Amino acid sequence: MDDPSKEEGPRVLKVLEALKQASHELQAHPRQDFDEPNSSAIKALLELETESDTILSKDPNLSILSQHLTSLKNLVETFQKCRGHLSIRSFLTRRVSTHSISRVAGSIENEIQAWIDRESVENLTWVLREPGNDKEEETVRLLTQFEDRLAEGFNRELQDLILKSKVFSLLESTLCDPDSSKRIREHSAFAIGALIRFNKDVFVGQVLMGPTTRALITMASPHSIKVLCFLIRSIKSPLVDVIESNGEIPRIIAFLNCQDVQVRVMAMDCILEIGYFGRKEAIDAMLEEGLIKKLVELQRSELGGDLIELGRYNQT
Repeated sequence: MDDPSKEEGPRVLKVLEALKQASHELQAHPRQDFDEPNSSAIKALLELETESDTILSKDPNLSILSQHLTSLKNLVETFQKCRGHLSIRSFLTRRVSTHSISRVAGSIENEIQAWIDRESVENLTWVLREPGNDKEEETVRLLTQFEDRLAEGFNRELQDLILKSKVFSLLESTLCDPDSSKRIREHSAFAIGALIRFNKDVFVGQVLMGPTTRALITMASPHSIKVLCFLIRSIKSPLVDVIESNGEIPRIIAFLNCQDVQVRVMAMDCILEIGYFGRKEAIDAMLEEGLIKKLVELQRSELGGDLIELGRYNQT
């Protein structure tokens, strides 16, 4: 039997997104919205506060949000009652109400984002734990949504949620799973890269100790090698040491012989990153694989100029 709460999810999300947008507008243009009683932000909040009584009451995680909405409605009503009055008391009341409304609107936006994050992470972890051939589009959508959220910047509550849900381990397992589609594995790699960008200090240890780099090299796709380049650029020498100690450098050098030109371009970038951040052992390993000879052959080949142009294009 279907979970009614799951069926209600899209409706709740629609209401919350509207509330979040209205709250954001109140914070961005407080005076403009408060001076205009029919402003879209004020109207949306007052209308949605009434609708939220039936929607938000079903989710205990939204109880604080419901309280904030009630407080906001009362503050807006107090502010509007003072409009048109010229007394000092009315002036001070309006000033205090303006500050309070902006503060409560910020709390509303934060509560809504926290709820959205919980739902998104819960849905992502579920689909990664229960993979299926019929879930590829949904999985890619959730992974892309997760990447976009991480790209918004660091958030302590989101990080705690990610750690508690063991998202990194699930992404790594998916990346290493040969039964998962190439598309899902690549988006899992993107998400791992996004986690490193989100907070390298917290997630770098899992990259260094886990099978992520080996899985990226084994995939041997332009996207997987691009993520590998990013990880080397972010983690620097410690990751190059891991790659070298695992004997993966010969496999990276071998990509220069790949028929896929995009793979060759990404391999060149990867080799440059290793050369820049690697220790002597890594450089020696590349030279032992005949790197100089391969580079000369590439330069003389018909694809030499194309590789340079593609490399410039990929860096823009």
